[in-house]
Amino acid sequence: MPPFCARQTQGCWTVTTLEWPAPEPVSKASSRRSSGCPATVRACGLADKRGVPAGQATHVQDIAAEVERQGLRDVVLVGHSYSGIPVGQAAERIGDRLARVVFVDSSVPTGGESFVSAWPDGEAAVKASIAESGGFWPLAPAAHYDGQGLADEQIARLVRGATPHPGATLTEPVVLSGPLRELPATYILCVMPGAEPDDAEPDDDVAELLTSKRWRLVKMDTGHWPMFSQPRELARILLNAAEE
Repeated sequence: MPPFCARQTQGCWTVTTLEWPAPEPVSKASSRRSSGCPATVRACGLADKRGVPAGQATHVQDIAAEVERQGLRDVVLVGHSYSGIPVGQAAERIGDRLARVVFVDSSVPTGGESFVSAWPDGEAAVKASIAESGGFWPLAPAAHYDGQGLADEQIARLVRGATPHPGATLTEPVVLSGPLRELPATYILCVMPGAEPDDAEPDDDVAELLTSKRWRLVKMDTGHWPMFSQPRELARILLNAAEE
């Protein structure tokens, strides 16, 4: 099966020490692989570059460079939350090394747009917060993770391990050389039980991409952090995506 390898798999504020859990399905898969990087999904956040300014292009290059450095082929790139934006661009950049890209309840890159440009009321506030914090997006409070199907200890772990996020990664525009819909992709939409109907369907950008025959939608009955709330189910979906 293709190796999972994503240099930027988690979203804003998340650090390298918060590795995605490796439940039994992934552990078994790793024992079957013959080469490449580990089948367990490696979270690469900001701990190794704590406090270092970085732009979105930095994260894109980090991902592509790791694939090149290890000489990987048939790679499955996985991006969660914010990191769907750099992962989507890197998926395009690595060309025929890519087997599939998986977006886990994430943003998707749109040429010329940034992570915050689609926020009708939040863009100015985020930019102001970044400016006031020396170029970094301040940490989210514990309340940010409420209502996402997480246990108290899981929320505490996320808060304890977080680090301010480089602001430029959120405000720089995406650069794509071709249609994202042409990439083989799986989109995982996380929906908490009882969510409002509008929250239970993909947003317009994702819905448009899903009209492509190369894209597939999978829904999970959980919140925005399935690697903690439902790690076994997420692992099963990722393994299925890798085998497509």
